[in-house]
Amino acid sequence: MKGILKYMTVTLALLAVCSVRVSAQFKEEAFTQTYADPNDTTMRDSTDTMFSLKEYFGGLSHKNPLKIGTMFAGSTVFIGGGQIYNRQYWKLPVIYGGIGAGVGLGTFYEIKYKKSLKAYQAALEDDPLTTLTPDSKSRTAAAISFAGAALVYWSALMDATVNYDRKNPKLLPGRATIYSILLPGLGQVYNGEYWKIPIYWGGLAASGYFLYLNNVNYRRFKRIHNEATTDGSGYTGPYSAETALYYRDVYRRYRDYSIVALGAVYLLQVIDANVFAYMQDFEVNDDITLKVSPVLMSPEREYAWAPPQSFSPGIKLRLNF
Repeated sequence: MKGILKYMTVTLALLAVCSVRVSAQFKEEAFTQTYADPNDTTMRDSTDTMFSLKEYFGGLSHKNPLKIGTMFAGSTVFIGGGQIYNRQYWKLPVIYGGIGAGVGLGTFYEIKYKKSLKAYQAALEDDPLTTLTPDSKSRTAAAISFAGAALVYWSALMDATVNYDRKNPKLLPGRATIYSILLPGLGQVYNGEYWKIPIYWGGLAASGYFLYLNNVNYRRFKRIHNEATTDGSGYTGPYSAETALYYRDVYRRYRDYSIVALGAVYLLQVIDANVFAYMQDFEVNDDITLKVSPVLMSPEREYAWAPPQSFSPGIKLRLNF
């Protein structure tokens, strides 16, 4: 990340220096005309524009339209923003109430568990045979409550994405991308490419399985190594300290590889959903007719400053498939 920021800073600085005193060598029309098709959905919908707070809050007040990527990015921080933009205000109490209740109950049970754990540790110091145990039910209740709050938060983002511009019949690449971010494989469902789902889910499942397996073995040999190198531990296991150290490092490396594989598969399915949603507008029929047409050839320096009599147009043939 530091390297990326460094290169970005250097690039922006060079652009700023080079643009301070640039002579006006080109006609103004060369910079004001546009060549993009206004009906092209790839130009209308994008998730790669820089986030703007002014644009975002202007969209929430319905002063300007928001791209789906801007709406989603803002809603991850300003919870409920997507529902406000979609004019579904009645959902806000449900979202805020669900998240607030989950966080509140989770905090309550977490504090209760920590108090019981502290009491257990104090009792254990006084009596090693104490029957007092930590309140495991409170710990479970805290985990469930926090998970419920996270589920409501996730549902708010998904709901905002689903209800964005629902009257538009065309596929939106931004929506396909966000679908895959929120739920792997959903972007492929949105694009109608159901056959890809087993591939990506299989890749995620395999990566997750090997991550779990390698992490279990890493922790196992780490524990064995710690016991084998601790004086007075009485360790008599089948592995020596050197062997345990070797396997600990091997499984730690495999665990890291599994994390990389899991992230790579997840990122690949997001990119796949975005790219193939863009490609829905591409013409892929079997018509490869050759078309020959004359074209007026403009001078290379048409937009550069030069006396008008210095150049003259030419004629050429254009071949299109």
